[in-house]
Amino acid sequence: MQFTVAIDGPAAAGKGTIGRALAARFGFAHLDTGLLYRAVGALGGDPVAAARGLTAADLARDDLRSMAAGQAASVVAVIPEVRAALVDFQRRFARAEGGAVLDGRDIGTVICPQAEVKLYVTASAEVRAHRRWLELGGDATRVLAEVIERDARDMGRAEAPLRAASDAVVIDTSALPIEAAIAAAVALVQAKL
Repeated sequence: MQFTVAIDGPAAAGKGTIGRALAARFGFAHLDTGLLYRAVGALGGDPVAAARGLTAADLARDDLRSMAAGQAASVVAVIPEVRAALVDFQRRFARAEGGAVLDGRDIGTVICPQAEVKLYVTASAEVRAHRRWLELGGDATRVLAEVIERDARDMGRAEAPLRAASDAVVIDTSALPIEAAIAAAVALVQAKL
């Protein structure tokens, strides 16, 4: 069975948590596509060469969840050749037998526009910055500034900007407990299966 769930949204909105929960609930494979870009950014050097040569070991690095890796991902994600190198990998993953959940910034709009379920998970910048601060620590004001900066870069890039697909269901987690957000996503997938 081929069944794709595309989850898009800004950093720290909850899309990864929802994606992992859906994959576990339905036995689907899960890909946090941001890890691809984080790995390319963290590798340094020529980002196009890094994207073309990306390995499973590169995705297993323990520094990919850092704020620095997130900022690096946002920088390399604007490079069209990097995006092109990673698109085929993501599309193959999405259509593999057994179902797949992909979360990222352009899954429902560019990578998998024909996905059976499309979600756009969002939250206010302040809520997302607070989540990041709880996760990573640091100066709360700086974390908020970095979240806002990244949003502007992700939403303003010429190639595959972050936006909700026209047929995506929006889940705002600003004041929604994660359990309720997961339940809403599970219900949407069950309705389509």
